[in-house]
Amino acid sequence: MVAPAPSAPCSTAADIRSLDQLREFVHLTLCRRENLLEFHFQMSEVELKKNGSLCGLQFVLHGPRSVKLAAVWAADRNEILMYAANGRRFGRVRIPNPVA
Repeated sequence: MVAPAPSAPCSTAADIRSLDQLREFVHLTLCRRENLLEFHFQMSEVELKKNGSLCGLQFVLHGPRSVKLAAVWAADRNEILMYAANGRRFGRVRIPNPVA
């Protein structure tokens, strides 16, 4: 029996179609921002709700020496806002496809 091939990493926003791909894209993007090895640092996530409904996700990458990078996915606009360790926004990525 042949094991299934791992899925290709989501390298562009156009590749994102699921929440798992969204998580992977955010993790890789934040790691690359600070030149971190992606397999060495964990990322946490919190659901953002408005009136009891999911309206987005907040991601925090926990780097070395208490360095934290963050991203927020706004579901209604289907975009990701990226924040550096100093808290300044360094990017906005619009996702062209719906995230399921």
